[in-house]
Amino acid sequence: MHIVKGSLKWGIIGCGDVCEVKSGPAFNKVAESSLVAVMRRDEEKAKDYAQRHTVPKYYTDATQLIEDPDVNAIYIATPPGSHEMYALQAMKAGKPVYIEKPVALNSQACQNMIAASNKYKIPATVAHYRRGLSLFKSVKAHVERQTIGQIKLVLLKLFQSPKPHTSEASENWRINPSLSGGGLFNDLAPHQLDILYWIFGEPGVMKGHSLNQQKKYNAPDVNALTAVFKDDILFQGLWSFNCPKDAAVDRCTIIGETGEMTFSFFTSFDKASLEIRCNGTMETEEFSFPNHIQQPMIEEVVAHFRGSNKNPCSLDEALVTMKMMEETYT
Repeated sequence: MHIVKGSLKWGIIGCGDVCEVKSGPAFNKVAESSLVAVMRRDEEKAKDYAQRHTVPKYYTDATQLIEDPDVNAIYIATPPGSHEMYALQAMKAGKPVYIEKPVALNSQACQNMIAASNKYKIPATVAHYRRGLSLFKSVKAHVERQTIGQIKLVLLKLFQSPKPHTSEASENWRINPSLSGGGLFNDLAPHQLDILYWIFGEPGVMKGHSLNQQKKYNAPDVNALTAVFKDDILFQGLWSFNCPKDAAVDRCTIIGETGEMTFSFFTSFDKASLEIRCNGTMETEEFSFPNHIQQPMIEEVVAHFRGSNKNPCSLDEALVTMKMMEETYT
């Protein structure tokens, strides 16, 4: 695989909301890394982002950014519908790519990116950044140490009340399947399913369902997935985006032979907790998250692209999560 010699000089394709705090500023706060160019089709918004974040260059054309000789690494932060196109173009140009989640519209698009990465010998990493956060590292460590014994069940619920989305899906990519691959499930579930895969490995059996109960837009608003991980660990997940506010919940419970662990994925970006009940006692671990929540992952990506670290989340790994998501639509 290609190794970047010297510092990474990043270009962002799609400098939208996710780049404001979560990711964009982190590229300048990681050693041997700097943000040198951004791209957005709206020139005023691209210029505004560049000025506010002191980025030297801005473009309205992704090809110009990719071909910029001062850029040697690409962060793709557009909606999923264009991830494949830009990733293939960047890899063909010899530039490693860091790709937002979900990695693509579907598993075939992800496989196409894997083939391009192998063909051009260019590394690619997917932004499943929760792997770098202390809460999820602790959950993984407790599972590996068998703090609550051998794991038997994993139960996940994410219920949200309807948000004031426009009825025109073209105005909101998250509810436009041609841009997102599905509905709100495709925006949030990748974080959850990737962590479960990261902890428990690839499931051997999967069965899913999806429904459009509200019929407010042309995408499912309820998804369900049952899967079996190795050692007969049974997983059941249910996502609903049309519940009343009083029914809202964000909870994952891991049940073992001697107790259970409970935590949330999205409750707060500022702090989080892990509750462990075991043998009649309860312990709570508290965690804080970095201001730029992707920074720990970006540190690992920079090290990987420079040849000093393994890939923190490969395209092959992201393909597993994509297949789990797709199973809910069969």
